[in-house]
Amino acid sequence: MIYFAHNIWLVYLFRFIAGVGTGAEYGAGVTLIAENFAGKKIGKLTSLTQIGGQVGAVLSAIASAIIIPTFGWNALFLVGLVPVLLAFVFRLHVKESDEFEAEKKHRAESKETVVEKAPILEVFRTPAMAYQTIALILMMMIQIGGYYGLMNWLPKIMQKQLHLSVSGSSLWMIVTIVGMSLGMYMFGFFLDNFGPRMAFGVFLALAGISVYLLLIAHSAWSLLIIMMVVGFFSNGMYGGYGVVVSRLYPTYARVTANSVVSSCGKFLGGFFPPVIGWLMDKYTLGHVMMFFTAMYLFSLCVMLTIPAFRRKDIKF
Repeated sequence: MIYFAHNIWLVYLFRFIAGVGTGAEYGAGVTLIAENFAGKKIGKLTSLTQIGGQVGAVLSAIASAIIIPTFGWNALFLVGLVPVLLAFVFRLHVKESDEFEAEKKHRAESKETVVEKAPILEVFRTPAMAYQTIALILMMMIQIGGYYGLMNWLPKIMQKQLHLSVSGSSLWMIVTIVGMSLGMYMFGFFLDNFGPRMAFGVFLALAGISVYLLLIAHSAWSLLIIMMVVGFFSNGMYGGYGVVVSRLYPTYARVTANSVVSSCGKFLGGFFPPVIGWLMDKYTLGHVMMFFTAMYLFSLCVMLTIPAFRRKDIKF
């Protein structure tokens, strides 16, 4: 639809509609993966799906550099029809997981009401579950806020620290995304072998430390290496949220839980870029990095308070 947009208000409208669709798909898709591949190195598998998103970001940047100068920005969105059509074809052959079907059959046989669409309030049904949901939303908020903050303000950081031109920022963005992808894969390994408490604990702590490496960057090449390290730890955790949420909620509420945690976390995390921009205008780069560190340490403290992460009977 954005191909037919000829003013900024239509662009806003169509992007909003696209956001609603992709947000809805996330909850269903990540839950389906978690249920179909349970006990089969699920951490790595869900991380790989998120890496696919990072690959898509790189490919879209390459496509924009090729298409926009020749055919205009509207034509770029026609390319977006290709993955949409592929997704439609794949969905024709996707079935509900055995776990979901078994739960549905059990509830039918026991004459319980089968919840076809779990209401949002279901993930706040008890005080313990409400706290768990809010804690996960806060962790997702930090995850998204850190990602948007780094990616949106990386060119400004380049200028402020190394006096580099923003015209070459694409290379730094790509290197950061590569680091993020490697981090996602390694986080999946940690999740499968050591559980969520250890995996999130290590990555959150090192994310808080690694952002300070930006202060010691003294050349373009050192910045490349540092941005890969920062991306590795700061966004490596993103691939684990889907499987963690899918393990902590009952079958009939998993899609709802994933959607609530993801959408609320992303909404709140979207306010971080203007906050970081304000900090960069008012304070030094060291203060900005201190803010990033405080973010990740806050998320670490929240994670440590989630009781379910300490349970041994939950298999990740």
